[in-house]
Amino acid sequence: MNKREFIKSAAVIAGATAVAPLSSALTPSSASASVGQDKSVGQERDVTLKKSLGFGMINEDLSLTDKFKLAKDLGFHGVELNSPVDFPIAEILEAKEKSGIELPSVVNKDHWSSPLSDPDPAVRKKCIESVAASLREVKELGGDTVLVVPGVVNEKVSYEQAYVNSQNAVRELIPYAEETGMQIALENVWNNFLLSPVEAKRYVDEINHPLVGWYFDIGNVLRYGWPEHWIQTLNRRIMKLHVKEFSRELMNSKGLWEGFKVDLLKGDNNWPVVMQAVRRIGHTGGWLTAEVPGGNRDHLKKISLQMDEIIGYL
Repeated sequence: MNKREFIKSAAVIAGATAVAPLSSALTPSSASASVGQDKSVGQERDVTLKKSLGFGMINEDLSLTDKFKLAKDLGFHGVELNSPVDFPIAEILEAKEKSGIELPSVVNKDHWSSPLSDPDPAVRKKCIESVAASLREVKELGGDTVLVVPGVVNEKVSYEQAYVNSQNAVRELIPYAEETGMQIALENVWNNFLLSPVEAKRYVDEINHPLVGWYFDIGNVLRYGWPEHWIQTLNRRIMKLHVKEFSRELMNSKGLWEGFKVDLLKGDNNWPVVMQAVRRIGHTGGWLTAEVPGGNRDHLKKISLQMDEIIGYL
């Protein structure tokens, strides 16, 4: 047994001794808001993940087509664009065809400046219209998912206000999701909102629609939790995965945001345990997308190889 096989075996043993998912303790009435059935230990299935990266990470002076080709050459299967997109759709589709790259998901780019939680209905409407456009775009591009930040809590927007406003806004987006068949995937970010996996699970279960779930960012929760716990609780609600690293030591010694200044595999993610959690829930999203500082060809190649190692723990 080599080192990786030993680590994977240890992770499986650790997972088998974990407590049962919270969903198993729910009464029938409290579980009825959910769509589908959570996976638990013993129900896991083979999980396949392709590699993707954010388009903005490709820091080479190249055409759109050549950037896509570079990503493909470095072992990435997909690229994640911001949306509404900055290029004509026809140009993107041509570059996609010439390069062989896939475009599985897009990140809405207006959810921070015009949050779905904003007290002003006009601001919320602007974001709703933007996300609706993103849903149409990702369908044209051959993908299936739009990443959306669900809301922001700050001095002027209370937690409860953000909760109610953002849920109502997401519900307004459901007809657009149904029309396109595309998924709305809410990302866990540093927005002072939905800070526990139990609450995040409840939030989407109350919306109760199969096209609304989570785009789980593995690194973002290390500030106040453990990604394997979130994965177990969010379970089938996870539509896509962002890969990111974080160092609590750097956070504590140099400042909060400094925690992200660490290479993949060098921070506090216990990758064997995290990926076994992904396997145990039978994740079907199909993609692991890098959201880390980009760079030139050599830097991106390093990230691609690091992701290979992470996926190898499945």
